Amino acid sequence: MRRVLAAVLLVTVTGCSTAPAEPATQSTPDTDQITWGPCTDIKRPDGEPPARQDASVRCGKLSVPLDYAKPDGETIDLALIKLPAAGKGGKLGSVVFNFGGPGASGVDTLDQAAKALTTLRAHYDLISFDPRGVERSSGVRCGDTAQMDRFTSLDTLPPDEETHRQSDAVNKEFAALCQQNSGKVLPYIGTVNAARDMDRIRAAVGDAKLNYIGMSYGTQLGAVYATEFPKNVGRMVLDAPLDPTVSFEQRTLAQTRGFQKAYESFLKACVKEGCALGKDQATANANVENFMYEVAAKPLKVRNRELTQGLASTGVAAALYSEQTWPFLEQALSDALKGRGEALLFLADSYIGRAPDGTYSTQMTSFPAITCVDTAERPTEAQVRRTEQAALKISPLFGSEGSGALCRVWPVKGNDQARRVNATGSAPIVVIGGRGDPATPYEWAPKLTAQLKTATLVTYEGEGHGAYLSGSRCVQGLVDTYLIGGKVPRNGTSCPAA
Repeated sequence: MRRVLAAVLLVTVTGCSTAPAEPATQSTPDTDQITWGPCTDIKRPDGEPPARQDASVRCGKLSVPLDYAKPDGETIDLALIKLPAAGKGGKLGSVVFNFGGPGASGVDTLDQAAKALTTLRAHYDLISFDPRGVERSSGVRCGDTAQMDRFTSLDTLPPDEETHRQSDAVNKEFAALCQQNSGKVLPYIGTVNAARDMDRIRAAVGDAKLNYIGMSYGTQLGAVYATEFPKNVGRMVLDAPLDPTVSFEQRTLAQTRGFQKAYESFLKACVKEGCALGKDQATANANVENFMYEVAAKPLKVRNRELTQGLASTGVAAALYSEQTWPFLEQALSDALKGRGEALLFLADSYIGRAPDGTYSTQMTSFPAITCVDTAERPTEAQVRRTEQAALKISPLFGSEGSGALCRVWPVKGNDQARRVNATGSAPIVVIGGRGDPATPYEWAPKLTAQLKTATLVTYEGEGHGAYLSGSRCVQGLVDTYLIGGKVPRNGTSCPAA
């Protein structure tokens, strides 16, 4: 992917959501409170309240230390959202969600997923939040619309010296802008501190144990929490898991293979149904690749903007996250081949968090801020180029230098604490990996399961990024049964494609 897309043993013991919690590594004051109220109190960056699909939704704030080494020092406010339990039966507490990224806003996402969470909500309050450095929680900002457009539209083709020169220059400018606009919080943004924040949330909502669903990056956050606070783990599900031990090069190559595989599956399905991109898979692929080189040489005009090769590749990747968006991708690519780039640009904008008015969410700025702090790795120029060359051999469409290029010039040092996870002593954890997941390749699922000493692996045989919200009744049934009744799936359980 491009630089910032690069976007579970047989266990019979059950996690208990009501057992008394033992003291965690970091103290969590019982006095912290969240005052819940209408979500109009928490606004989008453009000043308008976010649209809500559920009238019962409530929002709140929780103050946490900026620097946990100085617990009585400066604080920041975490933005939270809650869908109150809607069932008539016994309430089991809360389930906290992280929907991925790093950089996805839980405040903007939770109620959009409400319809798929009806069974769970009958027993739990559903809670999510903007992690530190994301949107309303001291979100990282790195430039105005023009500066962000320059960063997000960078081309990766052709992989020549001019492309490298432009990429290096924009990366340095971007990192400097992040330091200029958000330098105070950059050293304290990272997964370890976010895990500490989650334990504050657990205590503030009155739960003795943290019940949690983490998706994509949220799996690393959950794994770090279970390592830092093992005795406070209740029922935890990690869906579409990351392997926190991989290097930048390993991550880039694995994701490049994952997206190329998903792209080939898309083309195969497209041709089977009569594809607008070409009569057979080879022809369709050639047409798309030729278009990418053409738009690299001459960007496609879309009203007052341009569809660059970088944005076009991002748009394709965005639609590969779910099999449900493949028909729209076919139409978007078909339009683009005819000179109409609106649909492909819409897909890219949805991924990079660009609104029609030109404002950006923190999605593309929170991502490197968290990613670069979570590792001490700082690749050399030679390592970045080697990664790019290897990735382009796997996929001309998705091969790139990876996020290591930006972390190489990042203004804040990182450390490897978030890469060392084990969850020793925690309650059972369920890890779910998808065979056709492009963003978090299946190979990472058994690896994370092995690192977490209390984890059980479930395999989803379908396409797409993430299984719990994919429409799979099998996966959703297993997860809901575990979270509500405490029944841990048998290790090695497999669910068919939805």
